[in-house]
Amino acid sequence: MPANKKLLVLPGDGIGPEVMAEVRRVIDWMERRRRVSFEITEGLVGGAALDAEGTPCPDRTVAAARDADAVLFGSVGGPKWDSLPFDRRPELGILRLRKDLGLFANLRPAIVFDPLADASSLKADVVRGLDIIIVRESTGGIYFGEPRGVHTDSSGKRVGIDTEVYSEDEIARVARVAFDLARKRRNKVTSTEKANVMQSGRLWRAVVSEVHKAEFADVELEHMYADNAAMQLCSRPKQFDVILASNLFGDVLSDLAAALTGSLGMLPSATLGAVGADGKRYALYEPIHGSAPDIAGRGIANPCAQILSFAMLLRWSFGMEEDARLIERAVEQVLAGGMRTADIMQAGMARISTAVMGESVVRELDKIAV
Repeated sequence: MPANKKLLVLPGDGIGPEVMAEVRRVIDWMERRRRVSFEITEGLVGGAALDAEGTPCPDRTVAAARDADAVLFGSVGGPKWDSLPFDRRPELGILRLRKDLGLFANLRPAIVFDPLADASSLKADVVRGLDIIIVRESTGGIYFGEPRGVHTDSSGKRVGIDTEVYSEDEIARVARVAFDLARKRRNKVTSTEKANVMQSGRLWRAVVSEVHKAEFADVELEHMYADNAAMQLCSRPKQFDVILASNLFGDVLSDLAAALTGSLGMLPSATLGAVGADGKRYALYEPIHGSAPDIAGRGIANPCAQILSFAMLLRWSFGMEEDARLIERAVEQVLAGGMRTADIMQAGMARISTAVMGESVVRELDKIAV
């Protein structure tokens, strides 16, 4: 089996290494049963990189990411590094990868697996069958805009500054991703901003409208203020198909959408760059749950989001749709069988560890694979 798929694995901090270990089980299964081999390189990022090399994202990690066909990312951060200066925080590791690789479009699906409909914070009939995806711009906006920082004003008081900056090109390229994705789904995009109070929001609405009119008139487009979108997600979430948002609003809305599914531990994500002249597209895949330092090392973390992130990797970077669907089906079947990690535990179900959840997914793969 020639290894023709280069994969960079970055477990990171907290529960990252624990949940990534369960993905390695799935990769081993694929090599054994699907005759697919990966050339895997493991690197350092976040707090682990800070401890070893004094920086949250070493140059060698960025170089390895450029060389890989896809990056599978765990999580970064934890209280151990909370006292560090802002420019050395572990979270800057993921921001550097996004910026240096041009990963501008973050795709965050929020899908309610039928066995988990009762685990949602909303009524089951409100969320059952929910299948939406949030497209978040991820290399611009308030997380990268200048000026930024904390300074002391003339009265001696501290002032914190973050700047929301978007160019029309940045808005247009992520809008195209959302519209193109909608064409493959239910053909609707809801673009969110605060055009009523923010100049960047006014530009966002104008550019999205222009791209829609010129290139995607066949797709339904609606504009919605971000705060209203948050309310609507909690009241009528199934009205949405693809939600398009800036870096800041996409961050907030995707975590809110996660609550609808029952747990952050169930949600994967993909962050994509542009397709280059050589046909290569940089891409990074990660769960959205973060490092969860309070449960790290206890063997109770939910590995499903990391496993489902690997399924997204197979679909988006390697075109392996059948294998991606197989993994997603295996996860759903395990849940249907009553297996639950602590974050999604329900009455009458079997509470299992991180490792047992990974083992259960592999056993289910053995059952359903042709």
